[in-house]
Amino acid sequence: MYCAQQCFTPFRASVEGIALPERFTFPFYYEPHKLCELAASELQEYLEHQKQWQHNFGLSGEREGAIGKMFGVLVVQNEQGELGYLKAFSGKLAEQNLLPGFVPPVFDMLTQDSFFHGEQLAINQLTAELEALQQSSVLSGLKSELKALREAKEQAVGELRAEIIDNRKSRKARRVAGEQLDAAAFEALQQQLGRESVAEKHRLRLLNEEWDSQIEVRATQLASLNADLDALKQRRAKQSSALQLKLFAQYRFLNQAGEVKDLNSLFSHLPNGLPPAGAGECAAPKLLQFAFEHHFKPIAMAEFWWGASPKSEVKQHRHFYGACQGKCEPILGHMLAGIELDDNPLLSNPAEGKALPILYQDEAIAVINKPAEFLSVPGKNISDSVYSRMKQAFPRASGPLIVHRLDMSTSGLMVIALSSEANKALVQQFIGRTVEKRYLAKVAGEVKGDAGEIKLPLRVDLDDRPRQLVCFEHGKHAHTYWQVKAREEGSTLLSLFPKTGRTHQLRVHCAHQDGLGLPIIGDDLYGAKANRLHLHAQYLAFNHPLSGERVSFSCEPDF
Repeated sequence: MYCAQQCFTPFRASVEGIALPERFTFPFYYEPHKLCELAASELQEYLEHQKQWQHNFGLSGEREGAIGKMFGVLVVQNEQGELGYLKAFSGKLAEQNLLPGFVPPVFDMLTQDSFFHGEQLAINQLTAELEALQQSSVLSGLKSELKALREAKEQAVGELRAEIIDNRKSRKARRVAGEQLDAAAFEALQQQLGRESVAEKHRLRLLNEEWDSQIEVRATQLASLNADLDALKQRRAKQSSALQLKLFAQYRFLNQAGEVKDLNSLFSHLPNGLPPAGAGECAAPKLLQFAFEHHFKPIAMAEFWWGASPKSEVKQHRHFYGACQGKCEPILGHMLAGIELDDNPLLSNPAEGKALPILYQDEAIAVINKPAEFLSVPGKNISDSVYSRMKQAFPRASGPLIVHRLDMSTSGLMVIALSSEANKALVQQFIGRTVEKRYLAKVAGEVKGDAGEIKLPLRVDLDDRPRQLVCFEHGKHAHTYWQVKAREEGSTLLSLFPKTGRTHQLRVHCAHQDGLGLPIIGDDLYGAKANRLHLHAQYLAFNHPLSGERVSFSCEPDF
């Protein structure tokens, strides 16, 4: 059992003059409180200089096997009213669950007396049996024999059929020649030819039966082995499922009222009722669990990434990130019940008070300059959007109005279809990729080279929507051309030409290590926050849906 004081870290620096927050951190979207920034900086200094354990974060140039980590700090008050912080890491660190000074996991499956080891060993033994059977010479020999027998049967039967066909042609010729015989002789010939035909059919039947008999013996033996394989697979699946449910039941989470819920109950609302992999192992639940168990009062919390970015995600070293919603939302929703939180900024309307300039309109289309932080279509909690504004501005318009979208944080040109016919004509152009699009983006850093292209397939991060991942297995093709327009100290202004239109395509292609490796300034998902996202849809060209004439529009950003 961990002693509370082993994990409670008093601030080394003075915190006098730093006011405590009025409410606790909304964990999924926040600006870190000054106390959290101070705690994080002290933890980061420790990570840079500690010699107690070794872990390859990928910061020393050795990227092979590098694993960056999410760390968390929870500012707390102990029962004596002293201010300090707790610290945690997600998952394992240095191949361990327990490291000095860090809070322990909610449940440690790696301890020697954990039921997990014994039951996992039994499952591993089943897996070994299964693999041995799958790779056995008996199984492979039976499969080869069965294949060879079927091929031999096919050849033998094929040869006999060919002989029968030739004989049939011969009998036909003999029958035609026999028409010159007298009636008795011709009748005798007909009977002889019939006997020959029956005999050949009998030979074919016997040949099939002979081969089928040999094949059936091997097929029965193979079916028996496959039945053993299926039985082993079912046993393993059953034991794995039981262990999984038992394991989930050990992850029991407290809240300040002392209420306890395990992973099974917290994720029972999902279609399969199973928590995502790694649920409960993130830093935030570990921190809150330890605080409630040891009667610390939570004050504020923040999590930051330490190390090289993963291959699929975009994570910036030292940057703060919100908790992942897929794994942590049900858990933290329970753990923070009854605690007054900062407002959820995702519930406020960022477009309130903003005008939506219409740059051009005629009977078929309107072209607008969408401001940054303005939804293209109504969201889950906010209805104010380009769509709703256009619905008000053009009450007689028919059809869906929206032809294409811009991310909420991206500003710039959008074309609106004012009739169903115009919408259909424009959508076909977007699908056919005949629409010309040019974006302006300012990235945080100096781009190497003057122009190039990026091809990184993208898919949504199922555990942390709406973030996107680079995924070569399941991602959709995404293709961007880029060109440097201007360089400044510490930043580069780019023209971006997306050949595809994937969600967050330009943002990920700029920020990812296999793209430009430089996030767009103000990108709060893949970089760092600023006054706004420095990404603007500057130019749009397409064929007018009525006249067919090529039309183009441009507008400059406010950055």
